[in-house]
Amino acid sequence: MTGHSATARRQATRSAGTAQGRRLLFLPGAGGDGRFWQPVADLIPDAWETVLLSWPGLGHGPPDPSVGGLDHLVELALRRAGEAPADVVAQSMGGLVALLLALDHPERVRRLVLTATSGGLDLTPFGVADWRPEYVREFPAALPWIRHVHIDLTERLPRIRHPILLVWGDADPISPPAVGARLAELLPDARLVVVPGGDHALARDRAHDVAREVIRHLGGEEPRTGPTD
Repeated sequence: MTGHSATARRQATRSAGTAQGRRLLFLPGAGGDGRFWQPVADLIPDAWETVLLSWPGLGHGPPDPSVGGLDHLVELALRRAGEAPADVVAQSMGGLVALLLALDHPERVRRLVLTATSGGLDLTPFGVADWRPEYVREFPAALPWIRHVHIDLTERLPRIRHPILLVWGDADPISPPAVGARLAELLPDARLVVVPGGDHALARDRAHDVAREVIRHLGGEEPRTGPTD
């Protein structure tokens, strides 16, 4: 597991215990590398601690013998969330971890931001593209269990009462906007934002657009100065 604060300056801010301090836990998708979220984390207000979590054995990450399934990822996220309720920001498969965290440990989550995720839905009716062949080509050493995760949270999603922001791109063949719209219907307190031209990696490639929505949802102002898209 690799978890780290985005900048040393945020570490100092956390230690100072400012009134505006907030803990954001960023979860990547099956690519496994928490640095996927770095462009967004760099735009988060300095007073907010950002923790970028990586998944052992996924993507190019080294394996951990104690991590061999989705439940283990939820346990990792739970440990890094901290004792106080954390805001959880997640992409793709990380969104599934975030939802399980909210369902099984609701007291440890304050708000959620989900981008381009299946959200535990049956994606068959949506005609989505199969991400697995390209994933195997890009990450041949990744643990194979990730390609065989099948979980249906449809019946459980209405139990999640946390405020949830859904950020989708309208050019995502893996998780098209219709998936986000269905999640918005099932989740009691969810709002969907669709980014024109965004694809499955919009959280990285459209960081300024995504950071702006994240900060507003979590109760902040505009993003810090950073690169524009």
